[in-house]
Amino acid sequence: MTNQENGHQEVAKILKDADIAVLTTVNADNQLVSRPLALQSVEFDGLLWFFTQDPSPKADEIRANRQVNVSVHAGGGYLSISGTADIVHNRPKIDDLWSPAVEPWFENGKDDPTVALIRVAADTAEYWASDSPKVATLFKLAKGMVTGEQPDVGKNDVVEM
Repeated sequence: MTNQENGHQEVAKILKDADIAVLTTVNADNQLVSRPLALQSVEFDGLLWFFTQDPSPKADEIRANRQVNVSVHAGGGYLSISGTADIVHNRPKIDDLWSPAVEPWFENGKDDPTVALIRVAADTAEYWASDSPKVATLFKLAKGMVTGEQPDVGKNDVVEM
């Protein structure tokens, strides 16, 4: 298995354990704006999906500048995905991803006219993953602080998606 394939597996593994991601967009003043959003549970194929309201400030920001970042912490790993976002009004995809957890965010449920999806196509992903239990990782960090040596706490790589 190549390093690229291993990297793709690490990214998918972290995403599988994640419920919430932080989406960062760029506003009209060129400032970064980050907000937590629920990741929609789908097999990772290079696309990430989030529900949103449209119109909304984040939808406007995505239309003005499609470059976004998605960060995740789950399952002992951290992930930063750089990608391109779109606002999607696709009824079959909305139906496919809809769940009771989404309902409270839309006044008229799935039929609310503001229901939309954010689709993020991943360009690159950087991950940090630890194979050690949390206690062992904390021990390695403490040892590094005492000895001054850089601790080996896991894997880190940048993956082209």
